[in-house]
Amino acid sequence: MNVEQILTPTMVAKAGMTVRELFEECTRANTPGLPFCDVSGQITGRVTLKNILKHGCLPEYLVEMAQVLGEQISNVQDIEAEAEQLLSNPVDQYKQEPHLSTTSASSAVKALAVMEQSDTSYIFVVDEGKYKGVVTIHGLASMLARYDAPPLQK
Repeated sequence: MNVEQILTPTMVAKAGMTVRELFEECTRANTPGLPFCDVSGQITGRVTLKNILKHGCLPEYLVEMAQVLGEQISNVQDIEAEAEQLLSNPVDQYKQEPHLSTTSASSAVKALAVMEQSDTSYIFVVDEGKYKGVVTIHGLASMLARYDAPPLQK
């Protein structure tokens, strides 16, 4: 099985796209991030849910104290209070280095091996510089769960 059979087409992030738009697309496609493309369509980075939430909602001192925090935290910002501002921010400020990619002709096993080697749960699919979609661990598992093996030959 090749990657093309299990990829999920998605939008790409571009300059000026809002965090809300990115969250909606990542949620729809069940992916943790999108490639960030310049005006010519060239992938120049990635934008991830984790990075946005980390930098947009989580003060560093809370990360450092995570293991000792109680269930109820008072006198700190509530994520909901900052949500509207965060959602209207452009994604540009959360851009990271480009992510792993493979081609649509690659085998699903190769994509899985590359994801495991890099400790990630997704990989972008790019053919001749053109973004095609994303393959995620969830997408691969979903496809395998629907797989009906042929009966064993006696």
